[in-house]
Amino acid sequence: MADTHTNSRIVVPERSSPDWDRAVGLMGLEAQVQLLPYALGFFGICLPVVLIVAGHATNAAWFATSLVLYAFNWAIFYAVLRWRKANPPTLENSRLHTGVHVAAGLLWAMALLQTSLFAQAAGPVAETLLVLCAGGAVGVIFFSSPNLPSLLIVGPAVGVGPILALQAHPMAATTGVLVLCALALAMALALILNAHLRSHFALAIEREGLLIEREGALETTRRLAKSKSDILATLSHEIRNGLAGIAHVLAGAMGGGTRNQPSRDQLQAALSAARDLVGVLDATLDSEVAESGRLTVQKVPVDATSMARDIALLHRGSATSKGIELAVEIDPALAGLSGAPVGDTVRVRQVLSNLVGNAVKYTQRGRIEIRVFRPDHDHLRVEVADTGPGLSPEELTLAFQPFERVERTGGGVAGAGIGLTLSRRLAELMGGRLGAESTPGLGSRFWLDLIWDATATLQVEPHEAVSPAPTSLRILVAEDDPLNAAMLRTMLEQMGHKVLAVTDGRRGLDHLRMGQLDLIMADGRMPGMDGPDMIRTLRAQPGTQASLPVIAVTGGDAEEVQAMLDAGADVALRKPITVSALARALADADQARSSRNPRRDVA
Repeated sequence: MADTHTNSRIVVPERSSPDWDRAVGLMGLEAQVQLLPYALGFFGICLPVVLIVAGHATNAAWFATSLVLYAFNWAIFYAVLRWRKANPPTLENSRLHTGVHVAAGLLWAMALLQTSLFAQAAGPVAETLLVLCAGGAVGVIFFSSPNLPSLLIVGPAVGVGPILALQAHPMAATTGVLVLCALALAMALALILNAHLRSHFALAIEREGLLIEREGALETTRRLAKSKSDILATLSHEIRNGLAGIAHVLAGAMGGGTRNQPSRDQLQAALSAARDLVGVLDATLDSEVAESGRLTVQKVPVDATSMARDIALLHRGSATSKGIELAVEIDPALAGLSGAPVGDTVRVRQVLSNLVGNAVKYTQRGRIEIRVFRPDHDHLRVEVADTGPGLSPEELTLAFQPFERVERTGGGVAGAGIGLTLSRRLAELMGGRLGAESTPGLGSRFWLDLIWDATATLQVEPHEAVSPAPTSLRILVAEDDPLNAAMLRTMLEQMGHKVLAVTDGRRGLDHLRMGQLDLIMADGRMPGMDGPDMIRTLRAQPGTQASLPVIAVTGGDAEEVQAMLDAGADVALRKPITVSALARALADADQARSSRNPRRDVA
């Protein structure tokens, strides 16, 4: 009988939810099934006693009817058990299973009623047989006790036959009263047992919930630990190799101490390697944030058509240098449609740039097409098709696994092996989907489907009428990090500005007294006097210096940005700094020179 028990875990509901009582009821049904072997033993002990007594009855031949009914009941029980194994009890079907258990108990009530009717005509052993029937009723009450509906319905039903028969028998009225009291006592004890069992069931369900929470926490911990281990392995490999390559290229460009000028190819190789490292870092960090569940996205109307053209323009130079044609095909039917796709603009651009970048990276010859169309009424699809090496189904599955790379196609190509994994995760967060088809030797198709909202409207933001920055500004850069300072100086000088660099706020203020400046760029965290203190001191000075425009250069921490703005900065520029963001910050800061506009965070 043990193999008939379905040891399935119960879905743990909240204690205050309506499903809590159902979960407790499911535990009672399981307990009833576990008692079946003992019920069979109880039946096996009682049957010989009943047979011996019935053998002295005047209507012993009719007893065969009872035996047939008992056999029929046990056959029904085994059929119910087989049905139960095929349809395990759940919260959704708990009422059906409870009804089946109650119906099975009522079969025994009918059997005892038939036996009690038989016993009335059994002659001198009638009273003894009726008492045995009452004992059987007590047994049924006991085995019904784990499940409250079964106990409340089956318990009174099984006692009806013996009690009515004893009350109707002229010689057993007193015995009938005693049996009635005994059955009432058995019912009371069964209710007490049920109450205790329900409390134990509740504790078991709570324990199950704690086990599930613990297993979930352990699984999350294992997943995060593996993710961090993969991140460390990836970063150590990619960054070590990348930095070593950059160092060798730059060392070669330096000419081993000679005065040879570095070639354009050498500098281009070093720049490409550095950009690859930045891409690896960005993808790895985004993957870690997504894995920990801290990555959030917005859902706003997205101009996917313009975005596809921009990304194609961005990658066309790399494609052309490899002799690859990069084309964009926009479905003309999109022009007359109402509505727009929805998603996170930054993340959509990130996914599409990754797909197009992969196509350019792995395709050696032929053509790459970016197609924008609607595959159905509910989605807009941006598809990237290439004539690259293609992937087998096994390789395509591997390509979507985090930190896995296809050796056949990925040899010699930089990357962390998480671009497609992160892209799929971003697509799912936006409510979309990322799919792919590929054939070895023919090429691949990767696509991003975004949800189409027929009521959405693309908002075309008007360009702000800002005055352009002067052709040449005298800019003080207060930055303690030499690499960041060199990067800022290079970008500013390429824009035609003159730069004076200092490493802390105190020295920056000293330089203000020595010469006239047009603008200040201050890092938020510097030794000695940091950015906020420098700006507050500047704003407190008399004369025109106090009104100099200030750009706060920060690492992106919200508290740091707010501290700089509260101290008097006009614009906050977040690292890593791009040329476009720097140009916008300079224009806004120059505009603040003439009119103190509300301060804004531009990058």
